[in-house]
Amino acid sequence: MGTTNHPNGETNNTAQNALGQMTTQDPTRSHTYFDDFDTYVAADWTVTETGVATQALADVDGGVLLITNAAADDDASFSNKVGESFLMESGKPSFFKARIAVSDATQSDFVVGLQITDTTPLAVSDGIYFRKDDGDALLDFVVIKDSVATTATGIATVADDTYITVAFYYNGDDKISYYAGTDSANPTFIGESVTTNLPDDEELTISFGIQNGEAVAKTMSIDYIFASKER
Repeated sequence: MGTTNHPNGETNNTAQNALGQMTTQDPTRSHTYFDDFDTYVAADWTVTETGVATQALADVDGGVLLITNAAADDDASFSNKVGESFLMESGKPSFFKARIAVSDATQSDFVVGLQITDTTPLAVSDGIYFRKDDGDALLDFVVIKDSVATTATGIATVADDTYITVAFYYNGDDKISYYAGTDSANPTFIGESVTTNLPDDEELTISFGIQNGEAVAKTMSIDYIFASKER
């Protein structure tokens, strides 16, 4: 397919706006975080470990952060981005997308999404995130406020050493759409969650991590994480 060229540029702003004559899109219209893990700065993350885990860049095309746990049952590594900077607000659509893989789809627990900073992300009180429980390979989608949750269970199946892309979209009103699949560009639309338990009174942050489900070391690979909210 050929490229569509706009030699005079294009903008998402009005002509009267201070940035209305830019030849590129106005990045200030949204608050956006994107990490492709070409770099990793440990000080940017609050890490909670059980056992001795490592978080390090892998030699993989496209950039990957590899988490490797120690080998005892329930050994774990969970990471929260320092600085809770995403507040779910009425009238402000928000987006999240991540591509991850785990070494063992059944004998592990993992989470990825937006949560408050917490040392127990598998049982956090506030957040919007994807979770997989130990003992099955089924992905769940959780919307939780003050420990009261709306959970969609078994929305997708996770496979060993296979990347899955997860995403959600809050429309700024009454619905949170969630997606999951092996197609990184277009993960499959699965369903919609109501906003009854939308965590709208706590700033959230990027959160991910894995816990062993048996006495064997498990790994989690994070290819990228994206979050954005309209200002």
